Amino acid sequence: MAANANQVFIAVIGAGGVGKCFLSQLQSLAARRPSPKLTLCYLATSRKALFNDDYSAVNMDNALDSLSASSRTPPPLPQVIEYLAAAPAKTILVDNTSSQDVADHYPLALSRGVSVVTPNKKGFSGSYQLWQEIFIASSTSGAKVYHESSVGAGLPVISTLKDLVDTGDKVTKIEGVFSGTMSFLFNSFAPTEGQGGRWSDEVKKAKSLGYTEPDPRDDLNGLDVARKLTILARLAGLPVESPTSFPVQSLIPSQLESCTSGDEFLEKLPEFDDQMEETKTAAEKAGKVVRFVGSIDVASKSVKVGLEQFDRSHPIAALKGSDNIISFYTERYGNNPLIVQGAGAGGDVTAMGVTADLLKVISQLS
Repeated sequence: MAANANQVFIAVIGAGGVGKCFLSQLQSLAARRPSPKLTLCYLATSRKALFNDDYSAVNMDNALDSLSASSRTPPPLPQVIEYLAAAPAKTILVDNTSSQDVADHYPLALSRGVSVVTPNKKGFSGSYQLWQEIFIASSTSGAKVYHESSVGAGLPVISTLKDLVDTGDKVTKIEGVFSGTMSFLFNSFAPTEGQGGRWSDEVKKAKSLGYTEPDPRDDLNGLDVARKLTILARLAGLPVESPTSFPVQSLIPSQLESCTSGDEFLEKLPEFDDQMEETKTAAEKAGKVVRFVGSIDVASKSVKVGLEQFDRSHPIAALKGSDNIISFYTERYGNNPLIVQGAGAGGDVTAMGVTADLLKVISQLS
């Protein structure tokens, strides 16, 4: 096949919740935008792969069915990257996994001219060295890397922060509710109006509605929020070493850290409801509500995640459902922060952020 300037090859790793939503958005995007022609050339999960050695298109209409029927296992990632780098047109790797292994290969992909688009937080919140290697590889080769959905799903959090920084504004503080799960939990546990339920009941409800990870401790340990703050702090210019290098308050009672399963954890959690009840009551006595927030103070270089009290009239207190809210305090915006707010979880909105990033890369390639 001859090189084609009017074609872009797209490789997709990951076909879970976000991956499925992304594939359906990609299909309608390819139909709506005939130029450049978007060709799906590679689709894989951790166990199966679908691709043609001659780069002929994988049919998007039945891609997921073809993938589950495929007998090919995914080649090692360096081999996949070589395959993409040798394609007869520009290629974009879309990583819809949360895999550290895939993230570790971004520098290689970028250095070989393969652009990367992903909601995967691991590459941008892991070691500071990997962060540097990713952006050095990108600037050296000219391949692009976008990860809007790694913070706040489809909300324009990263692009907003980048615009502030790139145009020379000074970001002084970033504060907000960065977890759809934690947002939902505290909006129902400590609402601005009325009583709210018992903590363990709200955690069970959040899990049954699909708001938490399969093991709710993966949300309650605060690490997900810490990863997002690590990404934003680095973009704001703080060389944060890792998500465990600053204070992160875990809401897992220490006695339950050793539970063998999420189910055992949920079974024993009611015994510890009094702890959270005390926290809620203390806030109520001060006329406030308690929320699980992350904050970055750029001047003092301090980053922290945990419970804070807010006046009932504060925008963070007034959130609904599983919405996220991120406030950017900057020199230009003065005392009133620039606020980004909306759905911060869900397959469709997360995939929307990925698709928007894909469009940015395409516009820069063509």
